[in-house]
Amino acid sequence: MTPAGSLLAADALRKSYGPTPALDGAEFSIHPGEVVAVMGPSGSGKSTLLHCLAGIVTPDSGTITYAGRELSAMNDAERSALRRSDFGFVFQFGQLVPELTCVENVALPLRLNGTRRKDAERTALSWMERLEVADVGAKRPGEVSGGQGQRVAVARSLVTGPKVVFADEPTGALDSLNGERVMELLTDAARSTNAAVVLVTHEARVAAYSDREIVVRDGKSRDMERAV
Repeated sequence: MTPAGSLLAADALRKSYGPTPALDGAEFSIHPGEVVAVMGPSGSGKSTLLHCLAGIVTPDSGTITYAGRELSAMNDAERSALRRSDFGFVFQFGQLVPELTCVENVALPLRLNGTRRKDAERTALSWMERLEVADVGAKRPGEVSGGQGQRVAVARSLVTGPKVVFADEPTGALDSLNGERVMELLTDAARSTNAAVVLVTHEARVAAYSDREIVVRDGKSRDMERAV
């Protein structure tokens, strides 16, 4: 059952890889503008949950509802379009395209959606200013620090004005100081646009930036706000 007002919700998700269950009845919900941390030890199923919620992985059973539509009712092209327009992604190692400059990386989602280069790069630069990395726009990813690169990745995740940002261990490759700054900028920027953030992490200091925590263990989820 989808909680009232949820933007994205999952119910009774199950997913196995061969004989190994990754999700075993997991549930999830998030509202617009909310930051929800998905926590759990390595191998608990938290990344599988994120991939299912983003429509990258199809669960074996259960339902995922986004903005009133079931993801399972969409075809591959529709889910891909959703990931280009409504969803943004930040990964542990940024996954920037090394051959492109930083501003070209940030502009890439807009270019893939058909925006003209000049307009796409203007929008990209405005987001890079907000993320405090406008000064590295002409550099390539290999020429910037880890903290700068991850802020470029955050700018890229927000450039299309997504409704949901999926952040999978976004500070895992950074020192604590850079990690704190990335989380401050990510959550502030997302909240300013009323975007929801699904934050996968195993670090309590990162989860502290969330509004609510969901713990995944052995493929099952537990909403800590509702836990007794």
